[in-house]
Amino acid sequence: MVLAGFVVLVADGGELGWLGFASAIGAGLSVVLLNFLYRMSVSGERDREREEEARRYFDEHGEWPEEEHRDPVSRRQWILPMGVVTREQEQAERRRSAPHRAPVAVWEGR
Repeated sequence: MVLAGFVVLVADGGELGWLGFASAIGAGLSVVLLNFLYRMSVSGERDREREEEARRYFDEHGEWPEEEHRDPVSRRQWILPMGVVTREQEQAERRRSAPHRAPVAVWEGR
């Protein structure tokens, strides 16, 4: 019924019809925008509550709640280009190639 009223206003052809149609569209869009902004503000409260709960857990246990349940196998795997050497690989190579020397004892006697 309301849509039929808009069609009649627009079909009238006068300036009042277009102005009425534009004001109705503007009012509808403002209601949609206010609804969107309200929902964003409410979801922000939930995020703050979750963050506060995570901080309390951190104060008690010393780690974030998500870190406790992580599976070490599901960690991110990096794929490096050919020829790239990581620091860990470089250190392991140094240990393998270094000559094995016995520790030297220092005696300070008089």
